[in-house]
Amino acid sequence: MCGGRGTRLGKGEKPLAAVAGRSMVDRALDALAASRVETAYAAVSPHTPRTRERLVARRDGGSDDPDAGSVDLRVLDTPGDGYVADLRAALEAGPDAPTLTLAVDLPLLDGPAVDAVLDAHAAADADALSVRVPAARKRELGASADAATRYDEADGGGEASDEANGGEASGEAADDRVPAGINVVGALGDAGDEAVRATRDARLAVNVNRPGDRRLAERLLTGDGPDSLPTGGIDWLDATAARGGGGRS
Repeated sequence: MCGGRGTRLGKGEKPLAAVAGRSMVDRALDALAASRVETAYAAVSPHTPRTRERLVARRDGGSDDPDAGSVDLRVLDTPGDGYVADLRAALEAGPDAPTLTLAVDLPLLDGPAVDAVLDAHAAADADALSVRVPAARKRELGASADAATRYDEADGGGEASDEANGGEASGEAADDRVPAGINVVGALGDAGDEAVRATRDARLAVNVNRPGDRRLAERLLTGDGPDSLPTGGIDWLDATAARGGGGRS
């Protein structure tokens, strides 16, 4: 997904914002190219015309990137009506379910982490997979968090509520979790089960939404951050039970 305005990050189109000298959209495609993913559908919008040009150039070979041709890249136009509406439009026009969805603002993601998410979905007895990061982990790293999802442990993790809180995730409960920006979704209109997995992995914990997030990501990429970047697969926290009606939201 690379059609958002990115107003909190500053001037210019968010997908083209450079992190350690490379645009976030190229970093996202690099991660997919290094994974088992064979086809990537890049969803753009009227808000990101230069991003569309960049993607078309990469797709058509007008790029000097060595990884440009290692994943089949297809560019999808969406109306620019918001993340959920644009995601639905992309799914209607693009891949068959189940579909890995990825926000462009995860510049620390790499191929092994993508494969670990695919493996977690394959191992879950559910139609969809939602990946979360504890809000406390984001605070520990110094990353912003725009929404927390609290799971009621007394109910076995069956219900969740998204808590928009105007910028920072403020909940202090240990089970406050923030959407990571990478998920697997089921078929449109199918209210299937959704499994939830959580991780403290820094590759999934830093979404670049603000200038401070970009500085943090650059420090982590150069080895100067508050934590070292993991390699290989993902260490998952305890799995949360699948909940009904999670195929789409």
